[in-house]
Amino acid sequence: MTVSLDTDTRTADGLSGPAIKLWEHPSPKSTQLWQFVERLNKTYNLQLKSYEEAHSWSIKNIAKLWGEVWQHCGIRASQPYTKVVDEAAPIFPRPSFFEGSGLNFAENLLYPTQSVDPNSPAVIAATETTREIVSWAELQERVRQCQAGMIALDLKEGDRVAGYVANHTNALVAMLAATSLGCIWTAVSPDTGVTAVLDRMQQIEPALLFTDNAAFYNGRSHPVMDKLVDIVAALPTLKAVVMFQTVQTVDVDTSTIKMSSGKAYDYKSFVALGDQNSAMVFAQLPADHPVYILYSSGTTGAPKCIVHGAVGTLIQHKKEHILHCDIRPGDRLFYFTTCTWMMWHWLVSGLASGATLILYDGSPFRSVSPEDPLTSVPDDLAMPRLIDELGITHFGTSAKYLSVLEQKSCKPLKELSLETLQAIYSTGSPLAPSTFQYVYDAFPKRINLGSITGGTDIISLFGAPNPLLPVHAGEIQCLGLGMACAAYDYAGNDITSTGEAGDLVCTKPFPCQPVAFWGKDGDKKYRSSYFEKFEGVWHHGDFVRFNPETKGLVMLGRSDGILKPAGVRFGSAEIYNVLLKHFADEVADALCIGRRRENVDADETVCLFLKMAEGKEFSQELVDRIQKTVREELSARHVPGVVEECPEIPVTTNGKKVEGAVKQILCGLNVKTSASVANADCLDWYRNWAKTHA
Repeated sequence: MTVSLDTDTRTADGLSGPAIKLWEHPSPKSTQLWQFVERLNKTYNLQLKSYEEAHSWSIKNIAKLWGEVWQHCGIRASQPYTKVVDEAAPIFPRPSFFEGSGLNFAENLLYPTQSVDPNSPAVIAATETTREIVSWAELQERVRQCQAGMIALDLKEGDRVAGYVANHTNALVAMLAATSLGCIWTAVSPDTGVTAVLDRMQQIEPALLFTDNAAFYNGRSHPVMDKLVDIVAALPTLKAVVMFQTVQTVDVDTSTIKMSSGKAYDYKSFVALGDQNSAMVFAQLPADHPVYILYSSGTTGAPKCIVHGAVGTLIQHKKEHILHCDIRPGDRLFYFTTCTWMMWHWLVSGLASGATLILYDGSPFRSVSPEDPLTSVPDDLAMPRLIDELGITHFGTSAKYLSVLEQKSCKPLKELSLETLQAIYSTGSPLAPSTFQYVYDAFPKRINLGSITGGTDIISLFGAPNPLLPVHAGEIQCLGLGMACAAYDYAGNDITSTGEAGDLVCTKPFPCQPVAFWGKDGDKKYRSSYFEKFEGVWHHGDFVRFNPETKGLVMLGRSDGILKPAGVRFGSAEIYNVLLKHFADEVADALCIGRRRENVDADETVCLFLKMAEGKEFSQELVDRIQKTVREELSARHVPGVVEECPEIPVTTNGKKVEGAVKQILCGLNVKTSASVANADCLDWYRNWAKTHA
């Protein structure tokens, strides 16, 4: 495929020059998204000829759009809806969607409206050393058995069921069993510390906890039991703890679990509690009945408990999978994720579109040893090999993973066919323009590289992939259907069409807005999280620029990572992109923070902290080269005033850089960082730095 240049009008906030077009679909009218556009044309006597026209119609006709998505993508319901949504209602308080309908979330995943062969794989679970294939019929039976155990423990609609689990089939089964009964599922990865788990689970008071006996990562097992004892002791609402033997070489010892009420079971004993001959039941519930509790990053305080509803989660995921990703029954969907991250919830909803899920738990850089199938060995191409082995069609990962492959100069196509691969999706942080180019050099040029953005707050996407549109380096292809997003400046002016950078907002209701925040101050936290900065619109907390020519989105990082020296606003991602492009072999990672202390600094200073690559030394010569390159690539206003070496970059348990907490430390604010910072001890270095650079 020939790379072509499209005209582009970039602003001084970031990249300049033409947008580089890297991909376009060879037959866009064969896609399910185009079929949906044709449906709209026929149903409403329209003449929509492009995605841009379809999106414009979708945000002007919210009720019609989501009603058509319900019908076209298929929602299994026992009662039809009486109204899609009140289009006159404000975005907050959240309006109800699909009032009057009755449905069950788990039923839609286990028995999709799309046709599937019950004997075909529903799930393929992989680790560094093992593979497990589970058919649709087998998955349904395993959920039935797990549900029967829950019924025996007298779990009720609305009870919280928690997982301290990795990404494997048993975690999926537990979630489906819980939501089949109208319980609410929440999960935290087993590599998370006790304090971080309790910061979350003590707020929601779970009735049942599923846990792994150990975690396995990077070639060795990691114990869970010591942490589990402390976690269970601090959760008095538990009726039971159920342990999976996830790591076969580690025994399941329930005797060490001391509970104020209830009992600890191994999984086999738990299943035996239930009626072995019972039929599976699906509680038919209102459309907005809660199914998931997810958690905000909590980098500067206790995590907020974000409650997501059945229909919003389901219909948004089906829209994204079927229309935006062109996923069809039998396609194989992979996302490298933990059960904590919203992308796990996005992944498992692939069942509702008839896709086969590929669940992976382990290091992305280890493969089964050719000499000993019970052990794993380091392998930079472990995930590309998995694509070939399992026939993955849609491969999802983080921007960080792709940038590591880029830095290592990995070329999967030199060794592998990757013939099944149709798309690569990237999220978690902005994907650098150079990494876009790398992917199309190292992977098949036919794939749709979908840089996507959304988040825990909406359990889905604002910026989506699109088979009808080209891929331009550094840009998310489009806004999803029905998502009325814009860029606002600090004064609340819409600057979308200007190409200037601003805060990402959403101006009209959408079904995957949280149904609530958990707790007595939930309504207050809900409002303050999204609706206080700009009146009447959803403020998402991301800094973004819309390209006026391509209509693509350029993500610039979180709003708490915005820098504003001399009044020029830009995102930290712009600095990271320059480092990745020009200094990847010298700098392993970086943190870019704006520092302005009240009554001390007249202006903001851009501070850049560098974690050096192994074997590389920090020097003034390197500082000079970085500052010179930033000046040339971006502008004089972007040049960091301070460049320092640091021992470590603080990240959340999801791997995101903790810019907000470091910014507050540097600016002299009293920041209390919660245990959701995975390496919180390293923040002491930044505190000391701030004191010595007062």
